[in-house]
Amino acid sequence: MSASALSGLAALAKQQGSLRQAFAEDPRRASRYRSSACGITLDYSKNLIDEQSWQALQRLAAQSPLNACLQAMLAGDKINNTEQRSVWHMMLRKTDVSGLTLDGEDIGAAINACRAKMTALVTQLHQGEYKGYTGKAITDLIWIGIGGSLLGPQMAVEALTPYHCSPVKLHFAGNIDGAVVSDLVKNLDPATTLVFVASKSFGTEETKQNALAVRQWFTDNGADSSAIAQHFWATSSNIHAAADFGIVADHILPMWDWVGGRYSLWSAIGLPVALMIGNEQFSQLLQGAEAMDQHFINSRFEDNMPLTLALLGIWYINGFGCQAQALLPYSHYLRLLPSYVQQLDMESNGKSVDSNGQPLTEASAPVIWGDAGTNGQHAYHQLLHQSALAVPADFILPLQAAHHLTDHHQRLAAHCFAQTQALMQGKTLQEATDECLAAGMSAEQAAALAPHKVSPGNKPSNTLLLPELSPFYLGALIALYEHKVFCQGVIWGLNSFDQWGVELGKQLSGPIYQALAGGEARALDSSTQALIQAFLQQKKG
Repeated sequence: MSASALSGLAALAKQQGSLRQAFAEDPRRASRYRSSACGITLDYSKNLIDEQSWQALQRLAAQSPLNACLQAMLAGDKINNTEQRSVWHMMLRKTDVSGLTLDGEDIGAAINACRAKMTALVTQLHQGEYKGYTGKAITDLIWIGIGGSLLGPQMAVEALTPYHCSPVKLHFAGNIDGAVVSDLVKNLDPATTLVFVASKSFGTEETKQNALAVRQWFTDNGADSSAIAQHFWATSSNIHAAADFGIVADHILPMWDWVGGRYSLWSAIGLPVALMIGNEQFSQLLQGAEAMDQHFINSRFEDNMPLTLALLGIWYINGFGCQAQALLPYSHYLRLLPSYVQQLDMESNGKSVDSNGQPLTEASAPVIWGDAGTNGQHAYHQLLHQSALAVPADFILPLQAAHHLTDHHQRLAAHCFAQTQALMQGKTLQEATDECLAAGMSAEQAAALAPHKVSPGNKPSNTLLLPELSPFYLGALIALYEHKVFCQGVIWGLNSFDQWGVELGKQLSGPIYQALAGGEARALDSSTQALIQAFLQQKKG
């Protein structure tokens, strides 16, 4: 995408007027800026757009290589050019994968084989047929991973809590902080615990160290190598390393190079989700994502929901200079969604060079943050409403609750809709003054307090309505954000599928660890050396 096309958004943004006035002048605004896909409704009428700016954003998409890049991705071209990898995670949720080949490999057969193995394992665990080394049925499963190998399944498991039907309890271990594994195994019995190590390379430090700690817990409790082989599974592409760890070949599910970690929920990384909600409902999750895929692939630009979200995000980043976006699910079960989208968006598009290695001249990728409503209303919504910062926000609400407390859900919906209205219209000084006077204050008191109650308004938001938080609609929602990120990456001209910035910290931690373990601290800055010394001094004490 040309830098001039993006830089021109700033001048156009300065021409935008008042949202309150726009709604007053156009009674059809809500229906004009509204779309639906796969049962999900998007109301984007509370955005700082008019017909002129919206048409300009549509032209931005039309002038981009979006169609060509999408077709290249679907064809299996190596659009992840820095790692020479295809990007085919969409194939993992296709109902019919027969005939899929990539680089001469029968991918369809490999996907079906993986699905069959997952289905069989989940069925065995649900029916109590999988026995541990003492002959007892498995009661607990520890899932060890980090990043995309953890965030996706953990988020989906939480989101689909009402659909849980597994007799096996699930436990996640990600952080290398020893408290995680130490606390986790305290109340578990290795004789009835299955362990899954999720690591493409089988060398990721956090995952490897946690797996070693859990394996040591097994051996400390009398398990031998045959017991380890019986209780440990992996999903990895490094069969040799997994075998060296003690995992037998039949217990290794595949991870393919054409699936990035943050897009891997649909692969064997989704096994914890299938375990908790059952095979049939896991299929519904895949079908929801596939439905959004088809909408994205086949819809016109002006009707394309992922592209709409992408263009609005670009509008605020490159037009208004916004550096953050709030993701606000009004659902307790979706409380981990902001963390999941953080990785999806920020790891994908948080880049400073384009796909050719040339510096970007315009900003990309916002800081994603948020939490479940209404908790945030009593925390950071103060900043959203009254600070000088403009933070575009996505509000997400399932229309039907998964519980019987209907009045609670009505109040939740009322808060959700009220927040978007308040951000849009704000409160003027006159309105605040009148409110104070109506409360019985004197004119002097009202004049003193009213300025503190003013909210500027004109703060943009989207509202996404799901019929319910079911596996199907969760799959569609996740795919919606995946495609949004892809569209933005194409328009910014960057590679959304590598993450070289993650590597530097990993590289530097090795020598520092050696210094902390008693080795020599070489070529380190004075601050890092001082921190190492403080750690070592405390260790001696």
